[in-house]
Amino acid sequence: MNDIPSTDQLFLEIAKRHMPSVETLETRNRDALDFHDVAVWSIRNSLAEAYAAGQAAAKRSKKRSR
Repeated sequence: MNDIPSTDQLFLEIAKRHMPSVETLETRNRDALDFHDVAVWSIRNSLAEAYAAGQAAAKRSKKRSR
């Protein structure tokens, strides 16, 4: 069984953790649902977490290819 989340799942988990007003990353075609007031530190922390997840995935992939 694969315990590694898909990229979309990972992005949503990160977004929810740092930006609680975000319920989904799907377009819902309503400004009130698709646009959020978000603090810059929340965006920065989300990007940093996603970057770290990418680095960890690359390391796992490199280990598997040996």
